[in-house]
Amino acid sequence: MDGASPRLLRIDDATREDLFQTDALVLGSPNWSGITGKLKQWLDGVGDVWAEGQLTDKIGAAFTAGSSRSAGIEFTMLTLMHWMLAGGMLIAGLPWNELMRTTGSYYGATAAGAVQEDDLAQARSLGRRVAVLALRMRPG
Repeated sequence: MDGASPRLLRIDDATREDLFQTDALVLGSPNWSGITGKLKQWLDGVGDVWAEGQLTDKIGAAFTAGSSRSAGIEFTMLTLMHWMLAGGMLIAGLPWNELMRTTGSYYGATAAGAVQEDDLAQARSLGRRVAVLALRMRPG
């Protein structure tokens, strides 16, 4: 998308400053009946950013994949969104579409079992939506 410059960072490489320098943040975690311990530790380590207001009004979104739809995928998504909401972020989900009959979630991009092409289509759709919203919210 014109004007958007996505940047992919593994949690081991992400810094607190990366959070402040972005217009949007898409967090993802494999589903382990919740987020991974490493991600939880990182989020807790930068958790005081909510008090600083540095994330207020930035766009946030989430994605996850797990072994099945009933393995805690929604819990994982809500955990990621809870952290973003605590920071004052605006959450972008996916508006209803026909693919959601078999894949994806209005919470964000998800996959249950092996990742299918429709799962990837939902993820791309979420990425476009986040980019559009972040560009709209950009000052000036």
